[in-house]
Amino acid sequence: MTEQSTAPIRPTDAVPASAGLRLLAVHAHPDDESSKGAAMMAAYAQAGAEVMVVTCTGGEAGDLLNPSYENVVATDRDITAVRREEMAEAVRALGIQHSWLGFLDSGLPEGDPLPALPANCFAEIPLRTAAAPLVALVRRFRPHVLIAYDEAGGYPHPDHIQAHHVAVEAYRAAGDPDAYPETGPAWEVSKLYYDRAFNPEKFRSLHEAFIAAGDESPFEARLSMYAQMDALREARRRQEAGEDVPDPEDAPGWIIPDHAVTTQVPVADFLEHRDAALRAHRTQVDPVGFFFAAPNELLRTSWPWEDYALIDARVPVELPEHDLFAGLR
Repeated sequence: MTEQSTAPIRPTDAVPASAGLRLLAVHAHPDDESSKGAAMMAAYAQAGAEVMVVTCTGGEAGDLLNPSYENVVATDRDITAVRREEMAEAVRALGIQHSWLGFLDSGLPEGDPLPALPANCFAEIPLRTAAAPLVALVRRFRPHVLIAYDEAGGYPHPDHIQAHHVAVEAYRAAGDPDAYPETGPAWEVSKLYYDRAFNPEKFRSLHEAFIAAGDESPFEARLSMYAQMDALREARRRQEAGEDVPDPEDAPGWIIPDHAVTTQVPVADFLEHRDAALRAHRTQVDPVGFFFAAPNELLRTSWPWEDYALIDARVPVELPEHDLFAGLR
């Protein structure tokens, strides 16, 4: 890969016409697709690409996270069915395709010590078993681009971390005719990206925009968390260099992997599609919560794109990019 500067993206820029191209995004639970890359997927779908989300689990272990949600009886009776309906509505809002892998939600363990994960849940399934249905889907759908979580899963939920491993394994293996031979003819994916929806630079930019407008920023706590992560990352770097330095006292329990953003996709015209998809997940998304903290008009002027890190490419590329299909057209 070679690096080359490109002009800044203007809020009115759009993704190129994309007929004949295919993109597959791998997510852990229903609703993850709407908080990470939804506007990008809607943009490419409208530009003619075939876009598919694969959801690894059914979200069976999810809690009711929207305090204004009213149909509590339905969620108590069968939250899985409710979340399937929500997922179908989100897919319609984005104009994309969808597939379930069918694994059991592992839940987010809490406590000290942490309890064991449920038997046969997604995070506990051996990698080959967990990856095989995704390899089969890749070989059927034949995506040119695969979107995955980073090594920490975006955040350290066991299903997100397993989704990372499964996606990377599918990217590696789908093009190898000797791997997973029971899953169909080989198909080599051309590009692998990690989602960077929680790129610290995005939240710094939005924070500064709120302050410049004389408003209170809703992102103070998040920026403080990022600063703590940076301090821990620096301490770990010094420890690896042989220095006897402790972790910071306020160190978080995890660090966002330091993958530089390589690709910013213009999505200014598709923020409302993202909002509709988020609101479809009524059990999980508070309509006045974190995901709606920055008004779309502010996003259009301060951060009118969604961010990705190119991890591997089997086609020539130039960085930075504004198009996930760059090198494939």
